[in-house]
Amino acid sequence: MSEDPPGKRVTGARELRAAGAQAGSLIWRSAPAYVTWLVLLTLASAAAPVATAWLTKLVIDRLTDPHGEVAGLAAGLIVMGLATAALPVTHQYVRAEIGRAARLAGTDRLFAASERQVGLRNFEDPAFQDRLRLAQEATARVAELVDGLGGALGGALSLIGFVGSMLVLSPAMTALVLLAAVPALAAELYLSRRRSSMEWSIEQYHRREFFYSQLLTGVSAATEIRLFGIGAFLRARMMNERRSADAETRRMDLRELRAQGGLTVLSAAVAGAGLWWAITAARRGDLSVGDVSMFLAAVIGVQSALMALTSAISGGQARLLAFAHYVAVVTAAPDLPRVEGESRLALRQGVELRDVWFRYSDDHPWVLRGVDLTIPAGQAVALVGLNGAGKSTLVKLLCRMYDPTRGSILWDGVDLRDISPETLRRRISAVFQDHMNYDMTAGENIALGDLTALDDQGRQKEAATRAGIHDKLTGLPRGYDTPLTRLFMMGSDKDDPVTGVVLSGGQWQRLALARAFVRSGSALMILDEPSSGLDPEAEHEIHTRMREYRAGATSLLISHRLSAVREADRIAVLEDGRITEHGSHDDLLAAGGGYARLFRLQAEGYQEAL
Repeated sequence: MSEDPPGKRVTGARELRAAGAQAGSLIWRSAPAYVTWLVLLTLASAAAPVATAWLTKLVIDRLTDPHGEVAGLAAGLIVMGLATAALPVTHQYVRAEIGRAARLAGTDRLFAASERQVGLRNFEDPAFQDRLRLAQEATARVAELVDGLGGALGGALSLIGFVGSMLVLSPAMTALVLLAAVPALAAELYLSRRRSSMEWSIEQYHRREFFYSQLLTGVSAATEIRLFGIGAFLRARMMNERRSADAETRRMDLRELRAQGGLTVLSAAVAGAGLWWAITAARRGDLSVGDVSMFLAAVIGVQSALMALTSAISGGQARLLAFAHYVAVVTAAPDLPRVEGESRLALRQGVELRDVWFRYSDDHPWVLRGVDLTIPAGQAVALVGLNGAGKSTLVKLLCRMYDPTRGSILWDGVDLRDISPETLRRRISAVFQDHMNYDMTAGENIALGDLTALDDQGRQKEAATRAGIHDKLTGLPRGYDTPLTRLFMMGSDKDDPVTGVVLSGGQWQRLALARAFVRSGSALMILDEPSSGLDPEAEHEIHTRMREYRAGATSLLISHRLSAVREADRIAVLEDGRITEHGSHDDLLAAGGGYARLFRLQAEGYQEAL
């Protein structure tokens, strides 16, 4: 695994070598047979122009000889012409097959690597997000690495063939043509590095532009954007990001225009000098007409081969610089230390937070400050507090999306750091305050809580019944197989223009509850504001159902509505990152502290309404 932070910029020789090795391995392992064919086709493509030039020279020389035989040479030229026509088409198909295979394997590896990140820290890092986006682009363009490899190999082989032909006629002109290519190669390598650096620097603009474009074209923000009339404002923000990116790329394009324009003039001057030498040598009788033809073809071939080779090398460097982002992601170490191996994870004693301190980075304030809290096995513990008290952060720590900055969290006395993340999370079920609404079928939305229920509609219906959403799902056009989206056409529904159904916020919340309930074998249930989107009647029904479901089970309930937590076995009050009160509902009311004050405020609000 890489020891470098996944958001660190990489442009050094070590990173390029690593990217080259990873790219070569990915391409070869994805399609070894097609890679072999590509090499053979590249050899043939490089040899064909050289062979054609020599055959042309021999034909011209034979034509000036009254006794020269040209039939065999003419047949050879015809064969070379057919090969020259057929090779590019075959090469294109083979290259496309390699690109498809490598892109498929690379994409799978990239997203498998992102899954290896144990927690959320890297995904909340803007630099890592930039790198991840560039890595996805590099994966989609992995076929260009094949082009670079083929172009470099073909250019080198063509260069060798034409240089050998020129050496026979004029070593001095050969040296001049080759020396003229040195500044071109140096300039292209320099420009490719500058372009790679520019692409890294403007990725922040592209990501913000994408954010605004998603807001303007997505469903979730459409109503609010239109109500508040902020579409033009957001569009202006999006266009400013586009203009900033365009300004950077324009400066880079102008730099390349100036450099490549000068190199083109140099190349034309060298070619002109070579042509002048060949014509004057022929007039002196030092070269035959066939030699002149051969020399001109060789000069053009050498310059074309040098241009192809230079372009392939500089382009290959640019692609490897881009591919280095892919390598950085797939070789990045997990953001949290992990232990491997499966183990049975019961919950006989409970979960204990022992002097837990946490902040998101050294530059951020403390979110939790020495929290001590026990969730005994078989009991329901409620956590209450004002917004920003740290409740959701505490849930993330329990699910080990982060590790405490100080202190420890123990599961039956074992530190969560010493438990496999997969094993731990299989024993936890949860409804999060910002739960997901998946653009899938109703049954799939439930079964995502436990994929073993994906083909078991009985379990899906049981969970939906507990969550009070079964009757609604049964009444949908295709029942549990109804897509809960209007964004996609799904499978056999693609010919039906009316397929998707959009649920209300409260119905989605019930579906999220069903997703938590379907998980079999969970030892700890976390309910983070599970009824925030429900009306009072639905809230009462859901809490009644949850009490029945949680009976004898271990659960952590978080809610701003204190009436929803009063029947918990224990209630803990979190204030400014600390547990300030702890006890039963009656005990906390009798104590007359912050919990009692908040409870009476909420109760008075309902009494005044009456």
